[in-house]
Amino acid sequence: MSLLTRRRLLRRAALSATATGAVRTGLAGAAAAGTVASAAVAGCDDTPDPALEGDASSGALRFPPDFGWGAATSAYQIEGAAKEDGRGESVWDTFSRTPGQTRNGDTGDVAADHYHRYAEDLDLMRDLGLRSYRFSISWSRIQADGSGRPNQRGLDFYRRLVDGLHERGIAPMATLFHWDLPQALQDAGGWENRDTAERFGAYADIVFRALGDRVPAWLTINEPKTVVQNGYLSGHHAPGRQDPAAAYLVAHHLQLAHGLAVRALRAAGVEGRIGPALNLHPCYPADDTAEAAAATRLYDGYENRLYLDSVFTGAYPQDVLADLRADSRMVRGIRDGDLAVIASPVDLLAVQYYTPIYVTGQGTTVRKWPTSEAEWQQIYPEGMYDILTRVTRDYGPIPLTITENGLPCPDTLAPDGTVDDTARIDFLRDHFAAAHRAIRDGVPLESYHVWSLLDNFEWAEGYDQRWGLVYVDYPTQRRVLKRSAHWYRTVIRNNGL
Repeated sequence: MSLLTRRRLLRRAALSATATGAVRTGLAGAAAAGTVASAAVAGCDDTPDPALEGDASSGALRFPPDFGWGAATSAYQIEGAAKEDGRGESVWDTFSRTPGQTRNGDTGDVAADHYHRYAEDLDLMRDLGLRSYRFSISWSRIQADGSGRPNQRGLDFYRRLVDGLHERGIAPMATLFHWDLPQALQDAGGWENRDTAERFGAYADIVFRALGDRVPAWLTINEPKTVVQNGYLSGHHAPGRQDPAAAYLVAHHLQLAHGLAVRALRAAGVEGRIGPALNLHPCYPADDTAEAAAATRLYDGYENRLYLDSVFTGAYPQDVLADLRADSRMVRGIRDGDLAVIASPVDLLAVQYYTPIYVTGQGTTVRKWPTSEAEWQQIYPEGMYDILTRVTRDYGPIPLTITENGLPCPDTLAPDGTVDDTARIDFLRDHFAAAHRAIRDGVPLESYHVWSLLDNFEWAEGYDQRWGLVYVDYPTQRRVLKRSAHWYRTVIRNNGL
């Protein structure tokens, strides 16, 4: 890796669903030929889908029958019970308990206490009319140190959760890894250590054999890019590193772990579908110059194609590999057969959309649209349409699910016991409409999971940001449906806007 590339990577923005801070600088460098995400404005098929009722001009947007309206959470952000029933320490336990790493010193030790209140939360999901629930499984709850015999109490918790979903007519969608790596594995090198990917495959096999007959859809790795950018470049997520040489070796091992989990599912004979969960950011040139177009192409390579190409084409983008250079730890860490494992056929792709990225000719980023309380998040619903149509056009008609989309609002509990989050309703309405247009233009989108079901521990931001449809009063753990939750229930009932 060149010194110039190293400096660029250290300056790189951590523009992910959990990044903090204002707009940051990004990658610059030579560009290769190819399609940039900004070219994704055109749809995949101009013929409207007759299965969709209504249209934008009539004011009625109806989604396909049996569309999977849902909501999403993750284990460390809501479960709590950090030291109960055999759960081991994760990197987020260590990171959040380290002074100065999270706002107000907040931790996920209690979070939304979902571990003890899951039945109440399942009833909330039923009352909202959710058809799908996307959650994650804590690796540390299944294997305290990331290896060895499974913890039956941990498996039993997720079995109760899955059974409770079925009892309420809600389809489970389980994520195997949402950033909470067992600390024992981190102590042995974490995702820099190739053995961690192998251990992940073994962990996945345990979970598949325990729960596979009850879970119709599995997601492997949640947002590997965020682990790379936030955990190993900016350092404001666990494990808190600023090491660009390690960062993209970590990216490769995360992709390898994904492929090993896919193969474990097939070997276990489980009938459920499986795929990765990728946060995808449409990248646009900030101006009309050739320099901006070239810089955007490379930026898109790091943001999107590094992960999409390896899964769907069995190759990493050549422009990214060239920018990293042949002597980088990532390039040297790729072994014969690795890309074939990573490209093991998947059944679906989970897309998480939060923000667009605008790239200058110097490879920095600029802000074009208003932001939410999360300053990194520019509110641009058209980006939802662009990224969905881009994926379908570039990688074929793989079934898609949106597994995260939402924003934080300054939610407060009024004296009358209500929470008026009108901005969240406006945000979701506009993004639902963009997704609907993508479906009409040929995108095989099957479901949509709002982030998040509950207010929760928002990583480095602690409990200051509220992303939920349901307000959590943390001192009492009381749940209150926000105005957006009542609105969303009507959307689900009507199957559209």
